Amino acid sequence: MTSLDLWPIGNCQVSALVDRSGRFVWACVPRVDGDPIFSSLLGGGNAERGCWSIELQDCAEIEQAYLRNTPVLRTVQRDSAGNAVEIIDFCPRFCRNGRPYRPVAFVRIVRPLAGSPRVAVTLNATSDWGSPTRPVPGGSNHLRFEFTALPMRLTTNAPVSYVSEAREFRVEQPLYFFLGPDESFEGDLHESVENMLQRTISEWREWVRGLAIPLEWQEAVIRSAITLKLCQHEETGAIVAALTTSIPEHDGSERNWDYRFCWIRDAYYTVQALNRLGALDVLESYLGFLGNIVDGARGGRVQPLYGVAGEARLEERIAPLLPGYRGLGPVRVGNQAYEQVQHDAYGQIVLSSVQAFFDQRLLRPSGIEDFKSLERVGELAWQVHDKPDAGLWELRTRQAVHTYSAAMCWAACDRLGNAADSLGVTDRAQFWNERAAKIRANIEQAAWRSEAGTLSATFEGDVLDASLLQLLDLRFLRPDDERFQGTLRELERSLRRGSHMLRYATEDDFGMPQTAFNVCTFWLIEALQAVGRTADARSLFEEMLDRRTASGLLSEDIDPVTGELWGNYPQTYSLVGMINCAALLSRPWSSIR
Repeated sequence: MTSLDLWPIGNCQVSALVDRSGRFVWACVPRVDGDPIFSSLLGGGNAERGCWSIELQDCAEIEQAYLRNTPVLRTVQRDSAGNAVEIIDFCPRFCRNGRPYRPVAFVRIVRPLAGSPRVAVTLNATSDWGSPTRPVPGGSNHLRFEFTALPMRLTTNAPVSYVSEAREFRVEQPLYFFLGPDESFEGDLHESVENMLQRTISEWREWVRGLAIPLEWQEAVIRSAITLKLCQHEETGAIVAALTTSIPEHDGSERNWDYRFCWIRDAYYTVQALNRLGALDVLESYLGFLGNIVDGARGGRVQPLYGVAGEARLEERIAPLLPGYRGLGPVRVGNQAYEQVQHDAYGQIVLSSVQAFFDQRLLRPSGIEDFKSLERVGELAWQVHDKPDAGLWELRTRQAVHTYSAAMCWAACDRLGNAADSLGVTDRAQFWNERAAKIRANIEQAAWRSEAGTLSATFEGDVLDASLLQLLDLRFLRPDDERFQGTLRELERSLRRGSHMLRYATEDDFGMPQTAFNVCTFWLIEALQAVGRTADARSLFEEMLDRRTASGLLSEDIDPVTGELWGNYPQTYSLVGMINCAALLSRPWSSIR
């Protein structure tokens, strides 16, 4: 049965998901939000709907693992007679001729390990969201594919007729497959691909060497950081929420959304987590993306999400040829949430940007002109902090004044005050600090429910949701504040399901949620540690790590009863949660000296 036990590979331009059999089941071109050329993940389990497999005859055993500190995947297949092959999958990424080299390309290497292995290479590609696309006859060592999104060419030293007909053949020497742009492959295939592999491995390992990781749970942190990096479209700096679309939140939910876009909120949490590890390259690239978004808004409304090249219109449609994950459609392309009003985005823009006023490591620290530009965002936050919006959960049919959104608007004004102080602009610091104080007073009055001893998720009602836990991370409340402690107790009582945390426990546009939202559980872990329940926090964190796929990753949601993963994958929120909690809970490095 199709599952989310998948291994991402990529190069910050394109990516692919490889299943436990070593098959490509999802890959889009010419970028992460493009048309899938391998789409069987959403094809109802039908491999003919887009799958690239390399299968050992009579395979009896499969082992998989990433090469250390890289997104390069090694799959070993063995049969009962002792024959074996290894498959190396990666997307090239390194510096060439003084420029980043990250082509729209996927590379597979097949090496015989033992005996006389026989394999079949099956390349069922798709175009136009699920339409089968057969290769066009080419030369003696390549096949061409007329994909609508981008014509591509498979260059290989394997017998082309065997590949085009999916026939079994003996592997007697290393085989190389380079699926890239439809142009002649320069140089010797063997030497070029082996060189690409070694340079890609070195590039990723050098990047990991620069991370300031905690003492404990290093493997989980490194894998999460690499995968977050894969979710950045390096050309523009945009960070997507996940690499997939339309994986439902639970069976029959129809909560199938396209997450291959840059949410201001999700990207903020991503750069915040990677900043804690010292990965400044992601922050710097994202700040460039944000600057273009803010400039383009010209002081007007900022959308909650954009395309990876800053596209504003992301109209949502259904892809009729694909039945969906396990047949649980619909498959959505685009996301209508771009039209929504979500006021928290203004706070996240400022929070993502404010570090540049303090951090001298940056290639271009921010100055007074950057501050003036950011003040336009603060002005919007001030104007809307007490106005209704769709909230961070993106409700499609109702609005309210959400406490989380208001708190993010407070954070925008508060951090602008900090930035003004760093620049020595005392009058502007006073201006923004006064605005922050007024928003704080408004929130404390409108969201507090003295009878229940808790804060409410909205100004108008008495509902609770897990976003209230973020008032700690925003420094709006302290852990010893009785209001926070009362809210935490009630959140655990009403939203906690064993070891997992729901977003909320009220009906929304699609009924009652059935799965827990993984990042909310990580928010709970952070809160438990902050109030002194460290043993509980560590125990819960270890449980969450046990829920990861074999590749060490998590999706968006989890069934609190069965432990099965649901929702888009890999989910940046969930990876952020693993990094943040590991850094918070780990023993210090000084403890080993």
